[in-house]
Amino acid sequence: MRRDVRAELKLTPQEGEAEMGKRQQAAEADRESSTRLSLTMLLGQLDRQASRSLEKVISERGLTVDQWRALEMLADGQGHAMSQLAATLVVPGATMTKIMDKLVDAAYVYRVVDDSDRRRVLAFLSDKGKNLYSDLEAEVSTLEQVFVSSLTDSSDLFVALLSQLSEEHLNSARRGRA
Repeated sequence: MRRDVRAELKLTPQEGEAEMGKRQQAAEADRESSTRLSLTMLLGQLDRQASRSLEKVISERGLTVDQWRALEMLADGQGHAMSQLAATLVVPGATMTKIMDKLVDAAYVYRVVDDSDRRRVLAFLSDKGKNLYSDLEAEVSTLEQVFVSSLTDSSDLFVALLSQLSEEHLNSARRGRA
């Protein structure tokens, strides 16, 4: 039931219309703020949506999302330590070991003792892993482009901002452990 604001507040018709407009805007703002999601909720939703789409592409090749992400990191050919992989994938060391064990068992990855620090093991893509990555990379890249396509001109900025945010938090976490 709609109340007559003009009669309640003893306003002229013009003042009454203006007051009703203000109240409607306030009500809309309240509804909007109550449905606005937190950053963690938004990032979680994006991660789940992107992971589900990615999973559809890579599961046909027997890979999990974390395995793909590890392959993606190793594709630079520089070799990465387990601790670096775990930090970037944001998984515990034991989980990273299981991920890498499966990739080694499938002959996609091999490990080498680091010449500069014999306690450290570096992981590299094998030729089979490079071929797999090469086969899937274009499809995954297309998927990522589709995912951010609704941003039109802002997609590069969006990715750059997420990268900056991620890097800041990784650096912060590394400093906290030191």
